[in-house]
Amino acid sequence: MHRMGLRSNMMYTAGLASVGLSVVSWVLSQRYESAGTDRADRWGLFVGEWAPTLFAMGVALRLEEMRSEKERGTAEWRERTMERAPGMPSRAGV
Repeated sequence: MHRMGLRSNMMYTAGLASVGLSVVSWVLSQRYESAGTDRADRWGLFVGEWAPTLFAMGVALRLEEMRSEKERGTAEWRERTMERAPGMPSRAGV
C-alpha cells in the first residue's frame, strides 16, 4: 500500500472521517427511513467498525515510513536519533 502512494496520515484521516460518517449515517437513517432505530443503529455500527481498521492500517504504514526513512538515512531520522540521550532505549514498536 505504501508503494501505491498511500500514507499513514491518509489512513488516520479516513479513520476520523469514518467516525463522523458513522454519526451522520445513524442520524440520516433514523430521520429518513421508516425502518426505525434498529436499522439506524445497524448503519451507524457498520460504518463505525471501519475506524479501528483504518487506524491500524495507518499505524502499519507509519512503521513502514519510519523503516524507509531509516534505510535512506534522511535528515529527519538522524535528528530524531540525535535527540535521544546516549544509551537511552528506542521507542520503536511502542
